[in-house]
Amino acid sequence: MLLVGPDLTIAEANPAAESMIGISARRLMGRSLLEIVNVEQQHLVDKLRKGETQLIVRGLELKLGENRLRTNLTVSPMPVHPGWRVVTLSEKGQGELLDDEERRANLRGPAVLAHEIKNPLAAIRGAAQLLGRKAKEGELAWTRLIADEVDRIAALIDRMQRLGRERAEPIGPVNLHTAIHRAYETVQIATDLSVTWREEFDPSLPPVMANEGALVQVLVNLMANARDACASATEPQIVIRTRFVSGLVMNVMRLGRSVKLPIEITVSDNGPGVDASLRDHIFEPFVSSKPNGQGLGLALVQKLVRDMDGRITHERDEAGGWTHFRIHLPMAKPEKTA
Repeated sequence: MLLVGPDLTIAEANPAAESMIGISARRLMGRSLLEIVNVEQQHLVDKLRKGETQLIVRGLELKLGENRLRTNLTVSPMPVHPGWRVVTLSEKGQGELLDDEERRANLRGPAVLAHEIKNPLAAIRGAAQLLGRKAKEGELAWTRLIADEVDRIAALIDRMQRLGRERAEPIGPVNLHTAIHRAYETVQIATDLSVTWREEFDPSLPPVMANEGALVQVLVNLMANARDACASATEPQIVIRTRFVSGLVMNVMRLGRSVKLPIEITVSDNGPGVDASLRDHIFEPFVSSKPNGQGLGLALVQKLVRDMDGRITHERDEAGGWTHFRIHLPMAKPEKTA
C-alpha cells in the first residue's frame, strides 16, 4: 500500500510495499508513482493524474529494473484530503487467490475424471496379467509394456486426485531446514547431473507452520524442476535461500482472516527459465514447459502450499539469468510453557 499526494508523489509505503517493490520506504518517499508503476496506456496515466478518480486495473506490469511483475492496481481517493490517494498493489495470477469454492470447483473436474478412469485401468492391467501367463516368450514384452503403461497412467491419475482433494493435511511446527535437507537428499539420489548446489540459510529462523510431508514434497518438486531446468547451462547452479521478511500478509479465504507470512524459502536456478508465454499459467493444471511434462507438478505444489496457508510465486530475472520460486509460510506459534 502506498500513500500518494496530488502530484503523484509517494508520501508513505507500508512494509508489504517495500517487500514487493524491493525498495525501502525511505527511498520510495518523494518519488513519483509513475516511476515505480509502469503504466504504458495514456488513458490510465490521464486518470491517475485526476486526483478524484477511483481506478481499478488488473494485470498491470510493475517494472523493477529489468524485471516485470504483473499486478492488480487499485487507486482510492481520500475525500477528506482532496487529491490524496491510497494505492494498493497485489500480485496477479500466481499471487491472486481464488476463493475456496471457485478453486475447489476448478480442481474437482480432474478428480472426478480420475476416479472414473481408474476402474477400467484396473481391468486392463488384470487382463494383461492373464495374457502374460499364457503368452509365449516372444510375446511377454508386449504384456509387460501394457502393464507398465497402465501403471504410469495410474500414477498420473493419483496426482490428479490429489489436486482435487479438499481436505488439507494437518499442520504443526516444522523445522524448515530439516525439511530442506530431506528434500535435497531425495533429489540428489535420483540424479547424476553435475550441478553446483549452494545454501544461503538464516539459521535463526523459527519453526514454520506446515505439514512436514507436504513441505518436503513441495521442495522435492521445486528442486527437481530446478535441476532439470539448469541442465543445459554451461555451469549449472541451484541456490536454496531462507530468510525472514516482514510485512507480508495474505488473506486466507478458508480461515476468513489475514495470515502473516514472514518465512521465505527461495529455490533458484540459472537455467533458461520458463517460456514467457507460460509464465502467468505455470501453476495451472496441465500447463508445462517440459517437452513430456504432464503439467500437474506445480499445480500440486501450489495446492499443498495453499493448504498450509502459504503462497508460492515465480519470478524471472532476465538480467542475471536466474529463475526464482519463492514460498512464503506462516511462523509457528511459540509453545506455551507450564
